[in-house]
Amino acid sequence: MNGALTPGSISIRLYAGAPDAAGILTDLLEQARQADAAGFDGVTVSEHHGGFPGYLPNPLQMSAWVLEECPRVWAGPGPLLLPLRPAALVAEEVAWLSVRFPGRVMLGVAPGSLEQDFTIAGSVLDDDLAGRFDAGLEVVASALTGRADPPLAGDQALSALAPGAVPVVAAAMSRAAVRRAARRGVGLLTDGLSRPERVRQLVEWYIDEGGTGPRVLTRWVWCGQQDPARIAAEAARYASYTPDGRRARFADDNGTISGSAEQVAEGLLDAVAETGATVLNLRVHAMGVTALEVLEQIVTLGAGVLPAVRSGWPKAVNEPAASI
Repeated sequence: MNGALTPGSISIRLYAGAPDAAGILTDLLEQARQADAAGFDGVTVSEHHGGFPGYLPNPLQMSAWVLEECPRVWAGPGPLLLPLRPAALVAEEVAWLSVRFPGRVMLGVAPGSLEQDFTIAGSVLDDDLAGRFDAGLEVVASALTGRADPPLAGDQALSALAPGAVPVVAAAMSRAAVRRAARRGVGLLTDGLSRPERVRQLVEWYIDEGGTGPRVLTRWVWCGQQDPARIAAEAARYASYTPDGRRARFADDNGTISGSAEQVAEGLLDAVAETGATVLNLRVHAMGVTALEVLEQIVTLGAGVLPAVRSGWPKAVNEPAASI
């Protein structure tokens, strides 16, 4: 697989449940090394603040550590909360990371929705959030495709980037968000809880709006018998800060695909075909899942699921977006 977020790419989103910072870093880096060895194409990490379980306040920094540790995978925030920091500085930092690891860096961004993240960042969660996110996305997308305005255009790393060298995807859960992503020339990052038919609707809107970037489908997976209470508890945590209208679009099974390796592979292929996604982002972590279980799942997915998904990947996904 050449480059980040190319069609057919399969990545894993990493979380850590250790109680202390040193343990979290140890767990995440070991998961990343295991994913690299298991054959995943990429690794993503996500942002929340104030010790929010499983998440990090510094996903771009963590991505750099992953890239240093792992010789093959691409890595990046999936997502970084863009309104919490100056967008131009994000663009510079991402560009410099790409200089160090060419072809192995991606950027996922989202507006955020958890109040404590904004409080800690000295910001506010208000009605202007969508506008602030769009303004930041315009800066980042332009800068990472060689269209930065002065004085940002003078940055050596940004000026050296070839178009598409660092793919960008933006979280989208509505028609307006999809339109924003298409207008800014970035791809889609869908959430892991939405029903497949809802994701399909987002993808169709994106194509209608002229979007041509990667379309990332996130799904919980588990080889073997997963405890439904774990997934339910994790889903309830997300639902606690998700608006009612969006919660109604969550899948009854919380988007989980489980069973034997063969069943998981078949479920993922069905999900790709049904949604029109071009990239898979998998997660196995949920409340109560141990570090050892995560590592075991990564190994099992690499051996029994990834080859089957790649061999059965729908050919239509690799065709131009307009054909879907």
